[in-house]
Amino acid sequence: MDPLFLSSIIALGGLGLLFGVGLAFAAKKFAVKVDPRVEEIVEILPGANCGACGQPGCSAYAEAVVAGRVPPNKCSPGGQDVAARMSHILGITGVEAEEPKVAVVQCQGGKAEAREKFIYEGIEDCSAAELIGGGHKACEYGCLGLGSCVKACPFDAMYMSDNDLPVVIEDKCTGCNVCVITCPRDIMALIPRSQKVFLGCVSQDKLKAVKSVCSVGCFACKICTIPKVTPSGAIKMEGNLPVIQDIHSEELFAAVAKCPSKSYVVRKVSEPVTESKDKLEKQED
Repeated sequence: MDPLFLSSIIALGGLGLLFGVGLAFAAKKFAVKVDPRVEEIVEILPGANCGACGQPGCSAYAEAVVAGRVPPNKCSPGGQDVAARMSHILGITGVEAEEPKVAVVQCQGGKAEAREKFIYEGIEDCSAAELIGGGHKACEYGCLGLGSCVKACPFDAMYMSDNDLPVVIEDKCTGCNVCVITCPRDIMALIPRSQKVFLGCVSQDKLKAVKSVCSVGCFACKICTIPKVTPSGAIKMEGNLPVIQDIHSEELFAAVAKCPSKSYVVRKVSEPVTESKDKLEKQED
């Protein structure tokens, strides 16, 4: 064998061995140690990566919980079951899940109630539609009716009605917040499941501007806030919209009855459905 060729092989082999040892040393020296509890918590989280906990995903939430930056009761889809299991892993007690929430549609202006500026024939996406002249709805605050929130829901807890408005299937809704983030018009919101009344409008306009584009829009008449209707101050005006201050006040039903535009929505209180990761995987299969 050519001595030059042999020496080259030996040199390359030596360099490879040297680099290998160096990389192994570096990997050991600079390795980031991961608390095994993080992986345990990730395993019991629903895996929706919805952001309702305030973190960018389930893994980030698990790391934040183990680090003590956030409590183990912020996972809306997981509810009390997940909060209890995380508390057990962390070795803490007395932690209860926050009051479960449900998504609601803060717009009742479907195609039968709200006027359109033009016929939209583009991509079936609300964010895309809004780029065209601010959207085809005459009300600049109203639902565009293209179902982006429905498509984004990871739990199949929504559908589009014949009136081109999203409908929340409350028994399936986990309060994950994905629909809220997805909606470009901010008409989706999360409210406590114990709340029976909410305002189904987000328009900041007044009487003439509202009535010219929608028959069920709130036009800031303030009737629901007067002492005769809500003497305790259960509803107060903030800008041109009434805001509920006491979600459990019986006075809210008086406001519903007095509202001339029928902008308030009364919902039936239902229990949330907690989806485990195993259930989600079975549904995907």
